Formats: sequence, C-alpha cells, structure tokens
Amino acid sequence: MNKSLLVIFLTFFSFQFVSAQRNCGSMDVLDRQLQENPSMFKNMEEIEKQISEYVKKFPQGTGQRYTVTIPTVVHVVYRTTTENISDAQIQTQIDVLNRDFSATNTDLNLVPTLFQPVIGNIEVQFCLASQTPSGQTTTGITRKSTTLSSWGTNDNVKRASQGGVDPWNPAQYLNIWVCNIGGGILGYAQFPGGPVSTDGVVLDYRYTGTIGTATSPFNKGRTATHEVGHWLNLRHIWGDANCGSDLVSDTPVHNTSNGGCPTYPHNSTCSGSPVEMTMNYMDYTDDACMYMFSQGQKSRMRGILEGSGSRASLQTSPGCTPVNPNTCNAPSGLAASSITTNSAIVSWSAAPNAVNYTFEYKLNSATTWISQTTTATSVSLTGLTASTNYNTRVSTNCAAGSSSFSSIVSFTTASTSCTDAYESNNSRNTAASIPVGTTITAKISSSTDNDWFRFNNTTSQRNVRVSLTNLPADYDLTLWRNNQQVGISQNDGTLNEQITYNNSQNTATYYARVYGYNGAFNNNICYSLLAQTSGSAFRNINGEEEIYEMEPLDDEFLVFPNPTSGEITLVVPFGKHGKGCISMFDMTGKLMYKQNLEGDRIVKTLQMDISEFQSGMYLVTFTSGDKVFTQKLAVMAR
Repeated sequence: MNKSLLVIFLTFFSFQFVSAQRNCGSMDVLDRQLQENPSMFKNMEEIEKQISEYVKKFPQGTGQRYTVTIPTVVHVVYRTTTENISDAQIQTQIDVLNRDFSATNTDLNLVPTLFQPVIGNIEVQFCLASQTPSGQTTTGITRKSTTLSSWGTNDNVKRASQGGVDPWNPAQYLNIWVCNIGGGILGYAQFPGGPVSTDGVVLDYRYTGTIGTATSPFNKGRTATHEVGHWLNLRHIWGDANCGSDLVSDTPVHNTSNGGCPTYPHNSTCSGSPVEMTMNYMDYTDDACMYMFSQGQKSRMRGILEGSGSRASLQTSPGCTPVNPNTCNAPSGLAASSITTNSAIVSWSAAPNAVNYTFEYKLNSATTWISQTTTATSVSLTGLTASTNYNTRVSTNCAAGSSSFSSIVSFTTASTSCTDAYESNNSRNTAASIPVGTTITAKISSSTDNDWFRFNNTTSQRNVRVSLTNLPADYDLTLWRNNQQVGISQNDGTLNEQITYNNSQNTATYYARVYGYNGAFNNNICYSLLAQTSGSAFRNINGEEEIYEMEPLDDEFLVFPNPTSGEITLVVPFGKHGKGCISMFDMTGKLMYKQNLEGDRIVKTLQMDISEFQSGMYLVTFTSGDKVFTQKLAVMAR
C-alpha cells in the first residue's frame, strides 16, 4: 500500500473505524491519547520522519539485518483463579511471538504464491526477563490480584495507584499486561511516541497464548502478534479507512478490515492490486487465518529498533541476562530525606542477591560508626542533634559474602533557628546558586515570597533529583532545565516534595522553585532543599528506575507563572511567519480559548487573564506556520 501522510491518517482514522469480529482497541486508545495530549502528534510526526529515512535506506526490509532480542515482562492482573493464567500459558505466547517475528511459524506455507516474495522475517525474538530493572532475579512474570471485574482501555491496569501494575522501564523492556479487558476487546497497544508511563501491550486473558484459557477462534497467540506489531509502529492493513493507507508500500490496498477466514483470493475494489493480503497479522482475521508480515512492515519495525529509532535502547537492555549468583555489589542510590532537627530517613536501592544490609552512621567528627543490620532498604534515625553533620554508608550481605561499603553520603540536621542566606531570589534571573549533594535551608517569609535556586549537572552526572523536606507549610516544587519547566511536585499539606529527572540530555543549568500553595508561608521555620546528580538513573524505594515523562516543550515558548491563579505571561516564537494562534484546551480536549496573533518581532510577549478559569490542568498551544508548541498549565482557584 503506498505510503501517505501520517497527518491524514491521524486526522481520519477515528471517523472511518470499522468494527469486526476481532476487536483491537489500539486505535481508540491512540485517539484518546491524542485528545489528552495533543503534543503527542508532534512526537509521532518526528518518528515518521525517522522511519522514512530508514525505509529509504532499507526498502522492503532489504537484506538480512541481525536478530534483536527484546526483554519482556508479563504482568498478570487477576480477580479470579481463571484469570490468573499459568506460566506455561504465558510461555506459549512468547513461543508464538518468536515464531511469527522470525517467519518460522508452521503455517507460513499457507501464504499464497502471489505474496510469498514479500514475506518478512522481522529478525526479532522475545525473552521473558531474567532480571528486574534493579538487577534482581526474576521469571519475567509478575502477578497481582484485583477486585475489578474488568479494566477497559483507559490504561488503569498500567497504574499501581489504580490497582494495576506500573511498567518496568519501557526503554529496557516490553511490558505486557494480561487481564480481563472487557467490552469484547482482545487487546490493545501503545504506539511509539506515546506516554512513557503507559507504554506496552495489554492482552485479555482469554486471548493469550495457545493453552489454558485461550479461546477459539483467537487461541493461537496472534492477538499478541498483532498488538506487538502496533507497538513496533505498524498500522492496520486497511489504514482504518475505506481504501486507507497503512504507510507500507508492499501491502495491497484493502476495502476495510476482514474477519473470520476469507476465501482466497479476496478481491478489493480499491485502486491498485485487486487481491487483499487477508493473511497479514495486521488484518482482523481469525488466528488460524493470519500467518505473515510483509517486508515493508519489517522496514517500519526495524526502523523503530535500530539507530535513532525510539525503541533502539532495547538492544542494550540487560533484561535477558541472568543475574550472576556470585555477584554482591554495594547498594546504589544512598540518600537522606525527611530531615528534621533530630531525625532523618536514609534509603538506598535494592542490590542483586542481597540477603540483608549493614547500615552505618556517625557524626562527621567521630571515628566510630554505629551499625545495624536490616532486610529493608531504608532506616529511620532518631535522637539526632540539631545543626549537625552526619555520615552514612551501607553494604550488602549475600549468601556468597559481603560487598564493600558504598560511598559515604552526608546530611545535616535542621537548625532550631532559621537563617535564610539566599534572599533575594524571587525570580529565575536572581536564582541563588546552591551546591549539589548538600542540603540547604531557606524559608518562605511572606505570601508573595518564592525562592529560586540554580545548580548544574555534568557530562558524567546527567540525572537530576531535587528533594524538598521539613516543610513548615504547604509548599510546592518545580524543576526547570534552562528556561524550560520539566517537572512539578504538588503534594498536599506538609508532605515532602520530590522531582526526579532521569534524562540523557546534555549538561544544563537547572532551576528549582519553591513556593507556597495559595500563599502559604512560615517566617520562623526553614525548609530543606537537596539537589542531587547521578551518573546512573535514580531509583525508587523498590529499586526500580524512576521514569520521568518529559513533556515535549519548546525552549522558546514560555508560559509563566505556572501554577497560576490569575494573569499569565506568554513568550511566543513567531519565527519568520509573523502570525500565529494561541489556543487553550482542558484535559478532555475542549477548546477553552483561542486568539489569532500577529507580530513584527521574532519573539513576542503578551499577557492573558485566566482568573475565570476553573482549577485544573490545561494545555496551552501556540501554532505558527508548520510548528506547534505546547505547555501544560496548572490553574488554581483564587
């Protein structure tokens, strides 16, 4: 099928969708995600540009490439014992994927002579992960019970906060959730370019693998083959429109989807080849009647997995490598938090093969360490002295022996009296410079006060974490990279705030902004702020790499203050066009505001009154020529 513009595909698919007996929810999910996050459209356009370049270099999957093995984790979320499918059933699904993506499936001989020259061997294999993101041994299968009878396609099964399971780092693993989806949906997948926090494939337990609960006519594991095809950037073969495009050159144009087992040849009334490739995995036929990818589809999938492709990092994932049982390394990620005048919590990341840990701390001036053994990955220290510096370290105890101690991490307890040495720092331009790795104290002294601090990462220490603790009032925290906001933490009350930004960007100046919610302040008691950088990704208390989903914001389009309860300032980049349009949407996609603009300068600053807007999150979009810039804006009621 001849390649057509992605913009046409994305504009029309939701209106031309044709239902069939097989029901894949991927396009409905994409429709919802684009409405919730219009900037995802730009991500997908950039991916299509990269894929186009790859396809030019390797048209129709030309030439043998090399086998890419993708570490896979299967999260089984079940309410009944029937939904809790067996390890053996999961393994049959992995086996089907391996055969289908290597063109070694036993029914490949059923491909008609007409299409045999374009059979695609994708040269991809899948393994159940042998190690977790934190390096622990795993079977590659997790299980979690639930009280929900069905999950639908709103991605809640991918969220621990909603009773589901958070994904393992999608840059390192293919996440597959198996659950009761409901609504007749067999499965759905997220396309490349979507939110990191929901990346992966969801399968209904009745259509997973080839044994156990696998239900005819979808009991040969092809639902997963179809959905993983979407996950690797394939569209439905009929382009989700009558005579639509799947962006592949060697697949025939289809009238629409095909269900059941069509009799060959099944002819199309569309222009081009009159015979439809109904046996393609990206059609809607029964499992027994789909048994091939095309070489053009191979090019699209390999383009995602190679070079600058958005899933290329899977090639270097250690997920398929078994954990060495003799490994006993010191824990990483040692850090102190919730520091008060007389207490602190010290935590670290889980280490492979750990039986327990030896934790030690002492006064910085002392020579003797105070030691304790724990199976947890954190300890609570009490009875400390105010305004005092403490040293901490931790080692791992394994069956095969013990590790050396980690590097020493120091913290200073809060002072009983508060002196703010960083004023005046009420704007980004006057931000106070702070050291990395050292806790500083400051205060919000009035309802209009807010504090800005700046620090730098380095080439070898690119990952950033900022922690705000010991809050005397309801304070919030934002993180900026140069002049771009990249994170926000807004917990209720005096709960600690923290932003983790694991990123592969170049070095930059970072800014942390501390401010009181609705004018909260305390002129007598200081808060504590700690900026950290690391060469490896920061991990949570479970030892899992923290995933921060960076909004695709542009450096030149600024919206501030953010959050706001009244007037905002926008800095808009007209570029060479001299014209543009400001639009504001709520999170359901409803247009709340629109204004056409003209400017005689490349960059223009303007004000916008949003005091009448209800509290919530909004998307502010500026369009100029062929460029679209989007920022999220938090609005708080007065």
